[in-house]
Amino acid sequence: MAKILLLGSGELGKEFAIAAQRIGQNIIAVDSYENAPAMQVAHSFEVINMLDGSELDRIVAKHNPDFIVPEIEAIRTERFYDYEKQGITVVPSAKAANFTMNRKAIRDLAAKELGLKTAHYRYATSAEELQKAVTEVGMPCVVKPLMSSSGKGQSTIKIESDIEKAWNYAVAGSRGDVVEVIVEAFVHFNSEITLLTVTQNGNPTLFCAPIGHRQERGDYMESWQPAKVADKDLFEAKDMAKKVTEALGGAGLFGVEFFLTDEGVYFSELSPRPHDTGMVTLAGTQNFNEFELHLRAILSLPIFEITLEKAGASAVILASENSNNPTFNGIAEIAGLSKTDFRIFGKPTSRPFRRMGVALTSDSVETPIEGVVEKAKEAAKLVTVNS
Repeated sequence: MAKILLLGSGELGKEFAIAAQRIGQNIIAVDSYENAPAMQVAHSFEVINMLDGSELDRIVAKHNPDFIVPEIEAIRTERFYDYEKQGITVVPSAKAANFTMNRKAIRDLAAKELGLKTAHYRYATSAEELQKAVTEVGMPCVVKPLMSSSGKGQSTIKIESDIEKAWNYAVAGSRGDVVEVIVEAFVHFNSEITLLTVTQNGNPTLFCAPIGHRQERGDYMESWQPAKVADKDLFEAKDMAKKVTEALGGAGLFGVEFFLTDEGVYFSELSPRPHDTGMVTLAGTQNFNEFELHLRAILSLPIFEITLEKAGASAVILASENSNNPTFNGIAEIAGLSKTDFRIFGKPTSRPFRRMGVALTSDSVETPIEGVVEKAKEAAKLVTVNS
């Protein structure tokens, strides 16, 4: 039995913990608040500020885990290099976790070192620098904090008066203590995809069928698998994903995001862990869902192949108000639908637009994906979050 220290205990961490429990692994769930979703299914838990390096050192020394698995961005990731020297496996690697928790490191790796096609970009550490960056990149452009998740702090600048608002919004939505943003030229894309990429110890890199998704406020609303991608674009995306994951090193599942345009494929972002859009795999679209794949790769259990079993879709269930005791209506209604499933994440509090659950639909691989997505959206509407 391996001892796994899970840093971040949201809904993705919860599904990973469940996958680990099913094959007898020991999970210690860590987050900044009590009763986080993964804590509800873990063997034990810790509540700390993961940006406090001394606290992070303390719990690592206390538990002496075999693996450290980051699930969020707001972690003192530079400490990971020391943990690796102590013989602890950081997933996928200390370099991967450290680089991808900060958009600057991963973007410079992709664009400057590996030569991947990305949007033109600049960085800014003040409103004045943002003004200059926007002038260089051009409008419209997208502004994102270097450290954030689920679209927090992300906005689009279309006119001059948006610049100051974008800076304030980015600073407010930033995680950690890095006050810096990336400014990206707007890419006129036809669609966005996530390519779940699994790197293995001693075995070939594998790819899941591409996942399409739609965003609002920088956060995903629906995802579907398989996404329609031209063969040449899929080949290009796989090549980019393999290059960047090999450069980062380690074993595990990466969520690699791309824009598909008339000019080809653009690298967008990368997460060194299960991806929120990949929750569609909980609908049984694959022989292993993304959490099982991440776990097996971490434990060096060989994954022979990843097969597409169904067409599937996910649609988020959002809260609309603040509550310290959220409850749900419509559970019986969604449960009564055919070829439909759902997850309620168990978050102890709600706020407007907080993701509280997900609706999952599936059908045969030959089924037009548009209908599967629409069914997921309608299913999600049946569930309401109450204060």
